[in-house]
Amino acid sequence: MARPFRFGVNLLTLESAEAWRGKCRHAERLGYDVLLAADHLGNPAPFPALATAAEATERPRLGTFVLNAGFWNPALLAREVATCDALTDGRLELGLGAGYVKAEHDSAGLPFGSPRERVNHLVHTVAELERLLTDSEHRPRSTQSPRPPLLLGGNGDRLLRLAARHADITAFTGAVQPAGKPQGTLQLISPETLEGRVAAFRRFAAEAGRTKGTDESDDAIELNYLIQMVGPTGDRRAKVRELAPYAPDLTEDQLLEHPALLLGDAKEMAEQLRAHRERFGFSYFAVLEHNMEAFAPVIEELHGS
Repeated sequence: MARPFRFGVNLLTLESAEAWRGKCRHAERLGYDVLLAADHLGNPAPFPALATAAEATERPRLGTFVLNAGFWNPALLAREVATCDALTDGRLELGLGAGYVKAEHDSAGLPFGSPRERVNHLVHTVAELERLLTDSEHRPRSTQSPRPPLLLGGNGDRLLRLAARHADITAFTGAVQPAGKPQGTLQLISPETLEGRVAAFRRFAAEAGRTKGTDESDDAIELNYLIQMVGPTGDRRAKVRELAPYAPDLTEDQLLEHPALLLGDAKEMAEQLRAHRERFGFSYFAVLEHNMEAFAPVIEELHGS
């Protein structure tokens, strides 16, 4: 049985309290299952934004997508997580990543470090959150037990191993920092390489004892992908030709197969997501705020499937 689809929207702009609440209610009406907040300087602060979203809505889960672990002290983060989970009546999903934008660390006066150092801090943060949030003596207490669901996002082996051991949800970036480009620049990997990353994760999950003994990861580990572009069009290949300069290392066919791009009419897009679920195991898809309306007909097509 394929895992049912879930759909999230990453809300990135804050104009006013009234506008934020209205946007959250509108996303709920459109059928989104999860309202998400990023952790970049210039975006709304994630925890107050999600607590406000909870007050404005009834059904959606609320998620950080994803917190930059380098911005956070684990003990202070545990306090934020437990408080937000309580204030959202147990609707919080905690997403964490190692961080990739050096300029934000520089602006905040925080060390950026090497990729190894950033992952080391993430590993330490996950361990401390597990220890603190599952401690019956920790105050404040989170509503969900033993802790809110944990999403870990990334691409490299160390992070995927960490996710295989600890995550309830694993988010695949499907992109890498290209050599010679400014820090924070991301370049799409091919669908074939992405498939290899998912296969590696499944091996790590098997090593961690979190599989059913098949090549499929256990249902307890949900797989997520962030769609970068939703492009309604009557000619998918013509649309891909417009986008080709942004991914010069990929062929048109590879772009048409890539889960980062969703092109066509609503039925075609729905079929693409079914194909991605079959090929990669992705069942939880997120879109960026500016794609919220364009993606809504796809949610309707896939409702309950």
